[in-house]
Amino acid sequence: MKKHVCISFIWKKENNRLYSFAHFKVKGIMNDIKVALLGSEGAGKSAVLVRFLTKRFIGEYASDASSLYHKRLSVDGRQLNLEVYDPSPRNGEKQCILEELLEWADGFIVVYNISDRASFIAAKEIVHQIKTTLMDVSKGEVSIYLIGNKQDLCHARQVFEEEARLLAMENKCQFQEVSAAEQYQEIFTMFINLMRHIMERLKYRADRRRRYSGSKSMVKLINNVFGRRRKSV
Repeated sequence: MKKHVCISFIWKKENNRLYSFAHFKVKGIMNDIKVALLGSEGAGKSAVLVRFLTKRFIGEYASDASSLYHKRLSVDGRQLNLEVYDPSPRNGEKQCILEELLEWADGFIVVYNISDRASFIAAKEIVHQIKTTLMDVSKGEVSIYLIGNKQDLCHARQVFEEEARLLAMENKCQFQEVSAAEQYQEIFTMFINLMRHIMERLKYRADRRRRYSGSKSMVKLINNVFGRRRKSV
């Protein structure tokens, strides 16, 4: 079977900054999907990620370091290389990091704590910034998953599920409440659903580019043909 080689751009992290560099990959062997994990301090976003990666619950911990995680897995028969960037919420350059991630990521997971309304307000601002920035650039759909974490603390709930679901509907996001402390399968399924959505969106964009390129080629061919005919008359 013939292999198609294409050039893409991937990013590496040095000194808490992301940098792009050219990367050759063989189509059909490995596909890269890049996800940014966002949320305020105390939302439990790192705990959600570690639960997905290791099936374990780590609880809350303080970290000043941003981290880039890799996981290879099969989704619907396709071998995927998932990269998840987890920026430190303590980093003083939050705005700069978010702007870089808007260029880097294929999709976003925005996490808030259902027992902390301030974290929900922060998540709402992040969602709005993602949608405003990327919709203006791509004129298309953005893959965002809004996650209400710490469902096990529903007795201390400050954010009603209906309110978060409405926010997700208004911004065309996927939404789910989870508990990193108690659930693995729900979190695993959430990541898989996001990856499926990203793959569908990227395929749609690639198909549109091919159709547009094909249309331009046809118009150029027709113009050349009729141009030659006019000259010969």
